Amino acid sequence: MNALAEIYADQEFVILGFPCNQFGLQEPGATANEIINGIKYVRPGGGFEPNMTLFRKTEVNGADEDPIFTFLKSGCEYTDTEYSSGLYYEPLTIGDIHWNFEKFLIDKTGKPYTRYHPTVITTAALEDDINTLLNA
Repeated sequence: MNALAEIYADQEFVILGFPCNQFGLQEPGATANEIINGIKYVRPGGGFEPNMTLFRKTEVNGADEDPIFTFLKSGCEYTDTEYSSGLYYEPLTIGDIHWNFEKFLIDKTGKPYTRYHPTVITTAALEDDINTLLNA
């Protein structure tokens, strides 16, 4: 995501990050400071600093799902048809976010445009869609 932030630094493009602990309990930090220190010093570590707006820890699925994710998921086809193990929420629902790093691209009007599976990790895999929206 930092690479995308650098590519589009001078354009109307913003990356928002929502830490979540529903997938393998991979985000144990309770406070914003704990979360950012976990990123900076543990994973990926080495002083890494995310170049995005980072929100509070958020439930993206299940009974306590944040409404923003209900909205995002309702506007895009889901990216997977199988559930992974290590999920920490209930109920499991078709269309759930299936793992960390699933991404949503939203147009300038706030409408969800597309959704990317967590395995989509290269800037090249996202750039065509981002450029389409920026040039619309």
